[in-house]
Amino acid sequence: MHKPQRTPQAQPGGKQLVDRGKRVLALEAAAVQRLADTLGPAFARAIEILAAARGRVIVSGLGKSGLIARKIAATFTSTGTPAMFLHPVDSLHGDLGIVSRDDVAIVLSKSGASDELFGLVNQLKRLGVPILALTGDADSLLGRQATVVLDASVADEACPETLAPTASTTVALALGDALAVTLLEVKGFRREDFAALHPGGVLGRKLLLRVADVMLTQDLPLLTPDRPMRECVVLLAGKRGTVVIANGKALAGVVTAGDLTRLMEKTDKFLDIPVGDVMTRTPKATTGDELASAAVSLMERHGIMALPVLDGDKNVVGIVHLHDLMKAGAV
Repeated sequence: MHKPQRTPQAQPGGKQLVDRGKRVLALEAAAVQRLADTLGPAFARAIEILAAARGRVIVSGLGKSGLIARKIAATFTSTGTPAMFLHPVDSLHGDLGIVSRDDVAIVLSKSGASDELFGLVNQLKRLGVPILALTGDADSLLGRQATVVLDASVADEACPETLAPTASTTVALALGDALAVTLLEVKGFRREDFAALHPGGVLGRKLLLRVADVMLTQDLPLLTPDRPMRECVVLLAGKRGTVVIANGKALAGVVTAGDLTRLMEKTDKFLDIPVGDVMTRTPKATTGDELASAAVSLMERHGIMALPVLDGDKNVVGIVHLHDLMKAGAV
């Protein structure tokens, strides 16, 4: 059977493709901006309910809303609020058992009228679980059943002929992020708490790594202030360019390879000069419990390669080098 030949259509050029992409981004950005401009008391009430909950956050939705709901649940969990996704259909076939009366539910639906949602909504109402609805229609059945309605409506979808939810899912995702981030601030969730929940990630390693995990504590490059520079030169060469000067255990100063270079430019008779006459008397230092990333930042700001490590009594207990911190993943 002969198939009719399609007339080839001219393909849009590069600029047209870029312009179409920009149009999508502009529409979605405008939708999120409208959400920010209209956010009001309902959002505050939703945060109060979430903060007071003793159980988990149950997030649910169908189709594309379900995909967004999964991401919102993951964001809550990673920021210190236990949450999980519950498919509304599966909830009627045994999965409702994960829901307790101490939980809060966030239900996503653009129309607020999906039939598959209402079995779950009815069961949540029976259990007395507060329902936060993220919907584009506050007067929908979902909106009328909800404890709090958060307006996630959009003027236009970015997809031509509104064939697929685009701006509406972006708005729902942004609204979920706003809930999670505001809640973590209300709870006082800290960077260290985030790191504890993400020990395998790069950020987790940066936030958990301490100076004590990286510093050297044995065979330290230490001299007292009265020792001659000839001894310091040997240590500078063999101990990576920084020598710590201490009175007993108390930090007195440091001598670096840079200090030696400047001294040699002034005189060639430097070997018998006491290191106390050459050292920097107020050196930068750190502590063992300081974040390794903070130590790196201090070194970078002041252009130094190593820091003495002090205990609570300001006594020298180690030295930490920038190269070791970088190798350990502090940056």
